[in-house]
Amino acid sequence: MTGKPPFERVVSVHGSTVLRVCRAILGPADADDAWSETFLSALKAYPDLPADANVEAWLVTIAHRKAIDVTRAAARRAIPVAETPDPPPGTADVRGPDTGGAGLVADDDLAEAITRLPAKQKQAVAYHYLAGLPYADVAAILGGSADAARRAAADGVATLRRFYPGATPQATSQTATRATARTTARATARKGAPR
Repeated sequence: MTGKPPFERVVSVHGSTVLRVCRAILGPADADDAWSETFLSALKAYPDLPADANVEAWLVTIAHRKAIDVTRAAARRAIPVAETPDPPPGTADVRGPDTGGAGLVADDDLAEAITRLPAKQKQAVAYHYLAGLPYADVAAILGGSADAARRAAADGVATLRRFYPGATPQATSQTATRATARTTARATARKGAPR
């Protein structure tokens, strides 16, 4: 007996977490494919996985690599369109043509806001806050240190607080107040530091 649960149980326990991560990184259109590819790869490698391994972190690592593969493949594909849409001057449709902006709920807006974050921030937010991985595991997936992963996640959350439509003015002002306090503290420390 290897001490590992059957693979079907791994899928039922961690499947929703992996899907949330895939949706945050890729958006809803490509998330299902990445989820499927993740578990197909995991099924092949599962017999060799040590019994004491962190299965969730292992699956998120595989999902990360599959998301990179999907992103690279999409970048190589041409997207045929009947007409080139020209937005009115001074406006931009950040939601994309398929949503139309109607009937969106707060979760759809948040998912869209997360997908617009820079890659490292988006991945750090998804892996830490959606998958629940500690920063050390996030750093192992992204490459770099736990402090860098923490910084990327913090920057991503700060950006979401500034630009996400559901963010409260209080949260935005608290973020601005903290940033001002940090800047003031740094400036004061520099003035008092011996040269």
